[in-house]
Amino acid sequence: MARILFVITGADHWTLSDGTKHPTGFWGEEVAAPYRVFTEAGHEIVVATPGGVVPMADEASLAPEANGGEEGATEVRRTLEDMTALRNPLRLEEIDVGGFDAVYYPGGHGPMEDLAANEDSARLLVEALERRTPLGVVCHGPAALLPTARSGGESPFAGYRMTGFTNAEERQAGLADKAPWLLQDRLEALGADFAEGEPWAPNVVVDGNLYTGQNPASSGPLAQEMLTALR
Repeated sequence: MARILFVITGADHWTLSDGTKHPTGFWGEEVAAPYRVFTEAGHEIVVATPGGVVPMADEASLAPEANGGEEGATEVRRTLEDMTALRNPLRLEEIDVGGFDAVYYPGGHGPMEDLAANEDSARLLVEALERRTPLGVVCHGPAALLPTARSGGESPFAGYRMTGFTNAEERQAGLADKAPWLLQDRLEALGADFAEGEPWAPNVVVDGNLYTGQNPASSGPLAQEMLTALR
């Protein structure tokens, strides 16, 4: 049995370019789908957040229209309700990545608010990369890679082939014009070899021990890819 660390945003809003706070959190499917994949394979999930705050799901991610209908929405809500670890997160600041067999970062707009500037998360990501620990990052989760550029220098993730929530998807979601910055732009500026797929379609990119997914639909397939490494 492997121990898998879920690093989840502690933010409940995203500050837009005009200063307004857009309610958000983590995206339900991006936590629920990998949780089911990993636990059904017999693995243990541990959750960590900045400051150990109990993370909040983006309410929009729990709606039927975000989950292919009421049945899908009910499944996501039930899975999240069953996740004891979600209600008892560890403090990200105290995490030793050496105690885990894999690390996973879900998205939602929350990481754009807190993990995009969190040095403890950056330390964990770099150490996981260097240890060759399977590292999964999906949708807006790659915002956490931005502070890995050490002292303004090059990030250890520069040159890696990866994906994340695209500019096209942000525009279609209706927030691109209000965003203080766009994730795809920042990842490309970081030096990523960004692999853009069709909007909203599953797109998983693997480069070494780095597993990235473009959007919510990519989270389950990404977890399946990580299982291969865990085996």
